[in-house]
Amino acid sequence: MPIAGLHGKTGLVEALVFERKMARYAAAAAASRIVPGAGGGIGPLRLRHIDPPSLPGPGWHTVRPRLTGICGSDLATVEGRSSRYFEPLVSFPFVPGHEVVGTDESGQRLALEPVLGAAARDEPLPFGGAAPGDGDDYGYLLGGAIEDGIQIGFCSSTGGGWGEVLVAHQSQLHPVPEHFSDEAAVMLEPAAGGVHAALKARVEPGASVAVLGAGTMGLCSVAALRSLTPAGTIIATAKYPHQRDLAADLGADSVVEPDEVRRAVRRFRGCRMLGDHLSGGVDITIDAVGNPASIADAIAITRPRGRVVLLGMPESARIDLTGLWHRETELVGAYTYGTEALADGQSATSFELAFDLVASAGLERLVSARYPLDRYREAIAHAAEAGPRGAVKIVFEQRR
Repeated sequence: MPIAGLHGKTGLVEALVFERKMARYAAAAAASRIVPGAGGGIGPLRLRHIDPPSLPGPGWHTVRPRLTGICGSDLATVEGRSSRYFEPLVSFPFVPGHEVVGTDESGQRLALEPVLGAAARDEPLPFGGAAPGDGDDYGYLLGGAIEDGIQIGFCSSTGGGWGEVLVAHQSQLHPVPEHFSDEAAVMLEPAAGGVHAALKARVEPGASVAVLGAGTMGLCSVAALRSLTPAGTIIATAKYPHQRDLAADLGADSVVEPDEVRRAVRRFRGCRMLGDHLSGGVDITIDAVGNPASIADAIAITRPRGRVVLLGMPESARIDLTGLWHRETELVGAYTYGTEALADGQSATSFELAFDLVASAGLERLVSARYPLDRYREAIAHAAEAGPRGAVKIVFEQRR
């Protein structure tokens, strides 16, 4: 559906701007190790009045966010935990925020698919009808009329959802049905990530699956596994009571504390211990955490020649992969979303499937608290401590 653009600038807009200030970045990393979320106050993120982003060319449109989520990759950036792998894939200064529901100038509500794909960079599509995340060559990241950036929210040319205005290519915009609340629409992006991970897992009928982590992405993965795959038993890990209740309600058969997952899988499978690893294990593990401990657990509880899907953005860390090698475990990354191959031979994009998943699973209930931009320090602290504070998804609210 074509979306009309808004040409020209309309004065300064308010936005949270992340600047390349290495001393502040290091200070945020140090502070956040002591107090989660502290990086939002002392790091390179500041509330500014800036010029709105200009439209880069034909097919680009102006969007005013209504709700924008704070996700794990945003927190990793603000708290100084991001891998240096991303340094050449972003441009400074940028406005974070990629989980967005907003409106165009006509008032039409739109959900953002934030990946800056081939269409947004004036490059040929890898195949007809490709989604922004499709393709087997990331050379397109060097193209187009915009600065470097793998997604809206990490590109200086586009703005992001933590501001009053952003620009997006028409290939990235999805009209939101009237019956969808803003809270449901802001969950489409993480739900699409859960869909992608569940389908990347290539679950055979009756296969056993473990999901590590019951934050937003872990819960979306559990819902997608139960809704879209023929999984048998699903074992999830969760630290807090509200996470355990949600994981069970969304489709997990068993929910255990993270430090109990090896014992739980051993009881389920009836296997033995080989040092810290199980002799057998579940067929597939989706790691929705991405830290060294969760990756070690994922390898340890997945049966030999099973599959580990890495969904949570990993930290830069030293990890012993000997078990992965010895057990011939398949390690698969699940970065964002794309075009999915379905069991019936058809295909659909992750976002198309996410609309159905959000509606059927009631994922809007994961939105736990809303903050205006000028309370960003509180918002980031809440997001960093969402689990112990009984929350899941924290969002910025820009509705008027």
